[in-house]
Amino acid sequence: MHAVDNMTYLVNGLYIVAFSMFIYGLMGLTGPKTAVRGNQIAAVGMAIAVVATLISVRHAAMLNWILIAAGLIVGVALGVPPAIRTKMTEMPQLVAAFNGVGGGTVALIAWAEFVDSAGFSQLHEEPTIHIIIGSLFAAVIGSVSFWGSIIAFAKLQELLSGKPISVGRLQQPLNLILLVGAIVCAVVIGLGADNGGVSQLWMIGLLVLAGVLGLMVVLPIGGADMPVVISLLNALTGLSAAAAGLALNNTAMIVAGMIVGASGTILTNLMAKAMNRSIPAIVAGGFGGAVAGSGDGEAKTAKATSAADAAIQMAYANQVIVVPGYGMAVAQAQHAVKEMALLLEGKGVEVKYAIHPVAGRMPGHMNVLLAEAEVSYDAMKEMDDINGEFNRTDVVLVIGANDVTNPAARDDKSSPIYGMPVLNVDQAKSVIVLKRSMNSGFAGIDNPLFYADHTSMLFGDAKKSVGAVTEELKAL
Repeated sequence: MHAVDNMTYLVNGLYIVAFSMFIYGLMGLTGPKTAVRGNQIAAVGMAIAVVATLISVRHAAMLNWILIAAGLIVGVALGVPPAIRTKMTEMPQLVAAFNGVGGGTVALIAWAEFVDSAGFSQLHEEPTIHIIIGSLFAAVIGSVSFWGSIIAFAKLQELLSGKPISVGRLQQPLNLILLVGAIVCAVVIGLGADNGGVSQLWMIGLLVLAGVLGLMVVLPIGGADMPVVISLLNALTGLSAAAAGLALNNTAMIVAGMIVGASGTILTNLMAKAMNRSIPAIVAGGFGGAVAGSGDGEAKTAKATSAADAAIQMAYANQVIVVPGYGMAVAQAQHAVKEMALLLEGKGVEVKYAIHPVAGRMPGHMNVLLAEAEVSYDAMKEMDDINGEFNRTDVVLVIGANDVTNPAARDDKSSPIYGMPVLNVDQAKSVIVLKRSMNSGFAGIDNPLFYADHTSMLFGDAKKSVGAVTEELKAL
């Protein structure tokens, strides 16, 4: 008896250590300087939680141990290679895929619990109501998260069009019907648990309806909103994991799920605010599919420049602000940018980097890329800290950033992004924009900045363009 109590104390103690490391590691993710260490601490915490869980099931049959070992091996084999090989430009897709796997796993756990307990009629633990509600909630939300994450992955990977895909006015009524259908199945299953269980078809129906709901919710959302959607789905996966932990009486799943759910919810809210959009408006879909154009039918002309002219402008400036965007990530131009900045600093030019909260396709995307090139953390300025400096800056170099520099967000009430906080790039004395073409950004709308009198366009691959400017700087 004492041995059992001591083992329980050990497991609970390990869980407490693991949870503390989760929280401490999460705190490290608030800044680029501590992000790597935070990830490592949280990973060690997860390893401790796994060990504690294995200790708690030490009396499991040999077959179960074989299945556990097989699951660990398969998980490592499927999870590690993509994490190592995935480029930073594809990190949002990886997050979407891993999040989907988490939601799908939770849904399968709920299904397994239903099958193992003969429709929740032969549960071995009390109170049964918690197990039933937890399992059914996990099944619905986990299935929504899994299938929704698949669509988010496909849109980010451009396997599906980034434009909204919907059935028009019937979209929201259809989503409501699917949600009500899933809830009805859950109620029937819950009521049937006291009457010897119900047919497994009800559980399959619940999972199918919830899965279709996940598809129908994400398909109408445009590509520009995908980062917010991924964060929202991540929060849902965390909540479903916590519910599954409640059903399984697993403390690790409950706490870890709640941490993921809470942090995902906070991040979703912050991203929505950074875009000046409400979460319900984002989920309602329809944004991010506009056709690029001036919007007023007026013909516009952009002024092209050369690497030599761009080099001269920056070499004789007092301050240059670099605004990185997804175009820099795609071209992997961060190292070339760092080399160019070193040359400018050698000529007495102060170089800073303006980071918008949703630049790229996930929060912190630009910070990580620049940190990879060993750009000083002190040179990276958040939007609120740098916006007041643009009006006294000689040259701004925009590298593949579109929507986060669009002045229409401030000036044009008819613009879809009106009210969205943007970098005040247009207030600088001179702007040089590096782009492959005049195509619109991820939101699918035109940017008046590109046609301004003090803006010039340097067309081409960002890495090659920056390299050309660097060579011109060396020649000056």
